Amino acid sequence: MEAEAVVKDWWLYHGTGPGADRRARLEAGSPPPWRDFTGTPDPGYAPPACEGPAWERTRRRGEGYVPDEQEKDVVNTALHLRRPLLITGKPGVGKSTLAYSIASDLGLGPVLHWPITSRTVLRDGLYLYDAIGRLQEAGLEQLRRPATPVGRAATAPDATTADTDTAAALAAAGPEPAPAPSISRYLRLGPLGTALLPQDRPRVLLVDEIDKSDIDLPGDLLTVFEDGGFVIPELARLAQEDPTVAIGTDDDPDAAVRVAQGRVQCRYFPVVVLTSNGERDFPPAFLRRCVRLHLEPPGEEKLALIVRRRLGIDVEAGGEYQELVRDFIDRAGDGDLATDQLLNAIQLRLAGAWSAPGDRDRFLKTVMQHLTGPTA
Repeated sequence: MEAEAVVKDWWLYHGTGPGADRRARLEAGSPPPWRDFTGTPDPGYAPPACEGPAWERTRRRGEGYVPDEQEKDVVNTALHLRRPLLITGKPGVGKSTLAYSIASDLGLGPVLHWPITSRTVLRDGLYLYDAIGRLQEAGLEQLRRPATPVGRAATAPDATTADTDTAAALAAAGPEPAPAPSISRYLRLGPLGTALLPQDRPRVLLVDEIDKSDIDLPGDLLTVFEDGGFVIPELARLAQEDPTVAIGTDDDPDAAVRVAQGRVQCRYFPVVVLTSNGERDFPPAFLRRCVRLHLEPPGEEKLALIVRRRLGIDVEAGGEYQELVRDFIDRAGDGDLATDQLLNAIQLRLAGAWSAPGDRDRFLKTVMQHLTGPTA
């Protein structure tokens, strides 16, 4: 089938499975001059590898995605230009899954996920700072320090009147203030901040449902996307006393990656995938900095490929499953459906559920309930 057969020499992303040679080409590729960043990696920090539970979740979700030729063209355009990829389309067409497919296909490690709500602000994605926790810890440390006993200096054999007065004044003022606890314990990079750490291989960042954001967020992202970095003001203010501070990441709060002068600056711009259900329009300045892809609901041929890759079933060889695919397409004409609803229906039939002939209509209404439209 065409979705599996077409391959172009310039493609890095194929969507067919791990490719170490293509990842090597990705790492060695030269960026456009205006997307060449200069961050210096921390030799003591290593991002999550392609192993462990987080990677398995990324791999399992991504390996079932079936991109067509147009999708591969657009994804690879974004990879070569090192620009964010803005994916639009109806709910359930696979917008978020495409991010996992890119990470799985190129072996880029677990996807960093930043879900967006109407209350989300830029700093939520960049870093988290627990200022209240730090103040509470400083207060507890103050209580732990013993006070200087009043009159101790006055009882010393060689104490002068001035010494006695000074000691009394210090005792009256209470114990010396305890030093503030290290700020590194209370700072942690968010998903966007972690993606921007300087590395020779990009991370994949999924910014999910950006159309639900406050009106200012897309504009606030522009500077970060252009600069490939950002400043943490709480660290920048301490740069003279403590020029390098180790803080945690979105993957691991104990990762302790070193940040110099309070600035995080990428080396390889991350693979940023932004999804939108089309609930709002974006400003031209934001759109100009993105490569855009619109996903249409899959047709019968692509649905058959998805079922085969996800469930190992050849739809064309089984009349019952082929009929379910046609039912799905017919019902999608009256309102939006998500592809995983078809997978759920086939999985139930594999388990022997809803097997009575008279249950078919109720079965379809139960597992293929419309997401939009008069019957939703």
